[in-house]
Amino acid sequence: MSDTAKLVERYLATWNITDAAERRAEIDALWAEDGRYIDPLVDAAGRDAIDATIAAVQQQFPGLVFTLGGDVDAHHNLARFTWNLGPEGGEAIVVGFDVAVMTEDGRIQTVHGFLDQVPTA
Repeated sequence: MSDTAKLVERYLATWNITDAAERRAEIDALWAEDGRYIDPLVDAAGRDAIDATIAAVQQQFPGLVFTLGGDVDAHHNLARFTWNLGPEGGEAIVVGFDVAVMTEDGRIQTVHGFLDQVPTA
């Protein structure tokens, strides 16, 4: 497994960490200080905002987990991958596609997220 694929797996696992201190430590380890997460619903600039975004998603979808939806496709400082959000071992309720931009030192600079499947009201 490539270093980029490992980074993506850690990134997704961060979305499943419900302990606030543990989650923040992982965010600090993975993200550039001025990192940014952007999707159709949020533009989170900086580690504090990224942490708050993850906590809000966990509140909106309690008990659901993020998993990698396939292989990580990467080149240079870019990675693209599909992810699923659903019950452990169950069918995904939300499916997305992210493009991550990494820094020279291998941290996440920016994630551009796209929502492919979302629950209807």
